[in-house]
Amino acid sequence: MIKAYVFDVYGTLFDVHSVIHKCNQFFPHKGSKISHTWREKQLEYSYLRQLMGNYTSFSTVTKDALRYAVHKHGEQLDPQTEKELFHAYFHLDPYPEVKEVLSQLQHKKLAVFSNGSHDMLDPLIAQSELHHLFDEIISVDEIQQFKPTLASYEHARKCLNVKPEEVLFMSSNGWDITGAKNYGFQTAWINRHHLPVEELNLEPHTIYSNLSGILEWE
Repeated sequence: MIKAYVFDVYGTLFDVHSVIHKCNQFFPHKGSKISHTWREKQLEYSYLRQLMGNYTSFSTVTKDALRYAVHKHGEQLDPQTEKELFHAYFHLDPYPEVKEVLSQLQHKKLAVFSNGSHDMLDPLIAQSELHHLFDEIISVDEIQQFKPTLASYEHARKCLNVKPEEVLFMSSNGWDITGAKNYGFQTAWINRHHLPVEELNLEPHTIYSNLSGILEWE
């Protein structure tokens, strides 16, 4: 029996590439390339810092990844442009079905669980008008252990005061679903980009193209 519905944020509830328009304002015709490199390095830097035992908050990781992405694509980043592009992460677009799905689950315990630090998560969720739909906003920054470590998922479980098998965890990121299943959560992969399952012998319990599919767990 599912007692807590737990949602990843970036790519699951919010479209990280809704920053492309803002990137194009500063770097015409390079917005898509910069956005995709930015996201790739954002993830890579979190993995590397975890492996090296050199933790820093996701806001710092995001800024470092942005600098790399801009430089990779032959541009320079002044302090004001960096500030404006970083703040674009506070105004990401939620996916179209998100608010309706969350509204239909209000009789359940709902939580956000993200690698994002609260200085990024809280303003993003507040401006999207989704804040009142969640019981908990949980960040790995509270224990300085990035997903997909076992310790990160254990932290979320403790915050929710449930057993691992009582959690349905949703993410659009295959690596995150793999980590959550490895820990013991039930998993629903929101496979928005129709990607193959990760080859780690930890297949998702269910796969949906968007969040609407999770309503069948009711």
